[in-house]
Amino acid sequence: MPLQPEAPSDFLESMTPKRRSIAILILLVFALASGAGAQAYRPADHTDPINLTPLVREARNHFYNLDYDGALSRFETVMKQNPQSAMAVDYVLTTVIFRELYHQDLLDTTYYAHDSFLSSKRDVPVPEATRQRIEDLTDHAIDLCDKQIDANPQDANAYFARGYARGMHAAFITLVDHSFISAAHQGLSARNDSERALKIDPGYADAKMAVGIQQFAVASLPRILRIMVGIAGVNGNKEKGLQLLRESAAHGIVTPIESRTALSLFLRHDARYPEALKVQRGLAEEFPHDYLFRLEVANLTKDEGNGPAAIAEYEAILADARKPGYFFDPRLHMTYFGLADTQRGQNDIADAAKNYLQAAAQPSCSDWLRRRAQLNAGQMFDLLHNRAEAIKQYQQASAGGGDQSQADAAHKYLKTPYTGK
Repeated sequence: MPLQPEAPSDFLESMTPKRRSIAILILLVFALASGAGAQAYRPADHTDPINLTPLVREARNHFYNLDYDGALSRFETVMKQNPQSAMAVDYVLTTVIFRELYHQDLLDTTYYAHDSFLSSKRDVPVPEATRQRIEDLTDHAIDLCDKQIDANPQDANAYFARGYARGMHAAFITLVDHSFISAAHQGLSARNDSERALKIDPGYADAKMAVGIQQFAVASLPRILRIMVGIAGVNGNKEKGLQLLRESAAHGIVTPIESRTALSLFLRHDARYPEALKVQRGLAEEFPHDYLFRLEVANLTKDEGNGPAAIAEYEAILADARKPGYFFDPRLHMTYFGLADTQRGQNDIADAAKNYLQAAAQPSCSDWLRRRAQLNAGQMFDLLHNRAEAIKQYQQASAGGGDQSQADAAHKYLKTPYTGK
């Protein structure tokens, strides 16, 4: 017959007084620990209630599957229904910005994972109506927050929303205009707002993203550059920045995906590829129909030095893109370009030339990336001793009008064939 467990009181009564007191203390600690685990952190207590509404959640799902138009229509409805909500304005602002960055091929992080983008000559032709809307939405969000903070200086939601608007605008002018000084000051303002939100509510996990980004970014800048942009006295710490991003990713309501994306980018910037890949694969698994998350896994695999695995990743993306409706608006030129770069690194020159041409031929390809692809294709044809085709590609890369960032290199190779040195 199986033994029956003793009732707790009988079990305790059977002990000596000393052991009984120790057992009671242990049980009390476990009880308190259990209670703390249940009550320790409730993310919903540290966010604007609008972030928990069904329509916002639905819109965010469209956003992270790159259906920017679907996300925008829903966020605009939220904004109309909540005219005094700065966070609602922030969602519209973010969607308008990211839709434009995507269409300009500025969300392929290969472009800015390294410092070379700081000296890029690229001109980004943003339509004036789009640019004006971004400015108006930014001003409107900040104005709403200013009024809410004036009415209640302890409004953590208002500080976070103001910092979020400033951070998004800083990202836009950095990538589009290369306005590094203005962006640095806006980024610092976003950090200050987020630190204020955390001072009011230390559990406001979303606010840790802006602080984490600033901590890492400032620590990454050379001292002379910090002096040039006027933030010489601002402190930064890479590891602290990464840890804040991890905390925002784990507990945030608004910023967990953005925090993981930033975390992956920063780890990539510092060549910590296994860590970056772990983060990025998690995003790709959570959002398998997000073309950019899939592309980033392939890019990171390439940067890690695993060429054959990267080629397999790029080819898997192209195979999935052939399935009707699998990706929303996949900009396949980015995949073809990454694939060609990887094949080039594997000394598969003929296939690299073919896929650079495929990248340039995609109808949605920006003029900037098309000319990069043409320049690289020309180099591959020179290595294949097909000088006539190489000249053709260099001529296209350096043609008048449009983007001219590849013109100098193309003119050089029109005079002297590329030799791979």
